[in-house]
Amino acid sequence: MDRPHIFANRIEAAEILAFHLLEYKGRQPLILAIPRGAVPMGKVVADLLLGELDIVLVHKLGAPLNPERAIGAIDESGWTYTLPFSEEFGETKNYLEEEKSRQLQALRQRRMRFTPFRQAISPSDRTAIIVDDGVATGATMIAALHAIRKKNPAELICAVPVAASESLEQIRPLADKVCCLHSSTNFFAVQQFYRHYPQVEDDEVIKILSRNRNGGDLAM
Repeated sequence: MDRPHIFANRIEAAEILAFHLLEYKGRQPLILAIPRGAVPMGKVVADLLLGELDIVLVHKLGAPLNPERAIGAIDESGWTYTLPFSEEFGETKNYLEEEKSRQLQALRQRRMRFTPFRQAISPSDRTAIIVDDGVATGATMIAALHAIRKKNPAELICAVPVAASESLEQIRPLADKVCCLHSSTNFFAVQQFYRHYPQVEDDEVIKILSRNRNGGDLAM
């Protein structure tokens, strides 16, 4: 029977994830969090594994008339992944091009807000661990894995507390390793697996990344 583990919050989920990734502790892994929700988690994982924290910027492509419903995702290079059933939501070629343009601009603005004074940390020849708070359609994780794979990491890992079972199977071939604490066939939304699931604001993301850049609160 599909009985999900309910996490108290993102921090508890991140601590358990880190426990399952202890083989990478002290090997200078690069923890890449998907903003915004996964950034506090990424900090916990990076601290516990004595790794380095950065972000991988991707954004979902919203459905026509329902922007919260993902029909795909885009990365900073403009590469896009669309879900097989996206046309069922009224997606057309013109709409998709307009949505891609909107979200690509949003990604550029996020990069300027979140890491305005430095380049993204290169994952080349490093263990790169992409962290998110959950996988629903899988679109944003697929875009994130694609974005980082192009930069030639030594090992590419997907680490999530929860995932829809079908989406997880689509992700597995794209990563060298998948660390998922719970997959479910009865998956409706990521927040159903958390007792406390507040929205993470831009200010919190900026604060966490700034502390890491300036050397504060880093693992010793």
